[in-house]
Amino acid sequence: MIKIAVIGYGVVGSGTVEVFYKNLDSIEKKIGDKIDIKYILDLRDFTGTPYDEKFIKTFDPIINDDEISIVAEVIGGIEPAYRYVKSLLEAGKSVVTSNKELVAEKGAELLRIARDKKVNFFFEASVGGGIPIIRPLHHCLSANEINEIAGILNGTTNFILTKMINEGMAFNDALALAQKLGYAERDPSADIEGYDACRKICILASLAFGKHIYPKDVHIEGISSITAEDVQYCDDFGGRIKLIGWASKRDDKAIVMVCPAFISDFSQLASVNDVFNAILVRGDATGDVMFYGKGAGKLPTASAVVADIIMAAKMSDSSKSLYWEDSEQAFVLDRKLLDSKFYLRLICKNKVEALKQAEELWGSLKLLHREGEADNEVAFVTESINEYKFEQDCALILKSAEIKGKIRVLDY
Repeated sequence: MIKIAVIGYGVVGSGTVEVFYKNLDSIEKKIGDKIDIKYILDLRDFTGTPYDEKFIKTFDPIINDDEISIVAEVIGGIEPAYRYVKSLLEAGKSVVTSNKELVAEKGAELLRIARDKKVNFFFEASVGGGIPIIRPLHHCLSANEINEIAGILNGTTNFILTKMINEGMAFNDALALAQKLGYAERDPSADIEGYDACRKICILASLAFGKHIYPKDVHIEGISSITAEDVQYCDDFGGRIKLIGWASKRDDKAIVMVCPAFISDFSQLASVNDVFNAILVRGDATGDVMFYGKGAGKLPTASAVVADIIMAAKMSDSSKSLYWEDSEQAFVLDRKLLDSKFYLRLICKNKVEALKQAEELWGSLKLLHREGEADNEVAFVTESINEYKFEQDCALILKSAEIKGKIRVLDY
């Protein structure tokens, strides 16, 4: 019989135990062996569950028990998760996790240890909750050269933007509703400032490009500055504003960013609303492939954790395809080397002069309009321009106009 342990009995941990026992007969048939949870580690007290005898409060029984061959880490954060996972892999035990922060920061190191010890480190649940994306990237799409990945990777921000677009809600009102419904935490900064999406795109890009991409090397912009006026101008543009995590391979380097963006209505990503996530992968053979579904939640995430347990139980050696090397900071290009199109919304002292200056700086402009726009307000989309030059040019514009909105325009 295969014996496993679960570290953490919060939302995802309790969901993992629930899915495991609910579908145990089916799981055992897929594995071809009996399997059971021997330990559930949590510092809190739980009584009245069917699993009371399995709860422990220290890590030692798990690491020291030779019967335990697979451990699910679902506590989140770097510590003590990193210490636990590293020691488990070094002890020859496979680990599955939903911990995106851990994988984004320590993935290359932990994958190397797993390979050295001939065990596995699986993390399907770390990106997209129940949406299968990690395994398709290194299995189903392995015949492709993947040069770009872009996605709506955070359901909270997508819910907020959907309310702003479809119902005309102000950002603060949409955020308050997301908190009331349980989609956003009391401190929503990880979501609305883009940190959650950053960890996820780092994991996807590391796997697709074969080198570890650290969150500290990624340029991040959140959605807290998006206004109803920006939404209205985007509608005239023929698109929707989405928070996009994206990565693009450039020869032997990569560009990786998280930012709000104008996305054309013709894009598959534009129609993704509410708390749903979507990940678009561009392969040289398949073209665009999109993965869609709920990116979080107790049972969808637990489903991915249990699926990784099944996969780990069926394998006798490390996965050869789920792997990437460590990298230097120079692998990620400075985003100021990038050329981008930009949307700008200005409040002008002199509208005619401001437009004349903008055309002199950026050439042809696509003017945008909205109902009720002020006489001293102008909005437009530029042609593609170097980001560093654009920043310098914006400093010149500030002498005659106030920049009220600045958003990239992406082609996905």
